[in-house]
Amino acid sequence: MAGKRKTYTAEFKLAAVKMVTEQKLSVAEAARRWGVSENLLHT
Repeated sequence: MAGKRKTYTAEFKLAAVKMVTEQKLSVAEAARRWGVSENLLHT
């Protein structure tokens, strides 16, 4: 049985990208702060 995929808002995606680009955080650190996997931020 397949589960539902979680969707993320455009605001969430923009905020996550800004953490990496503007605040100079690593992708791993940004992922930890958001509580998501590192692979999710890479995609």
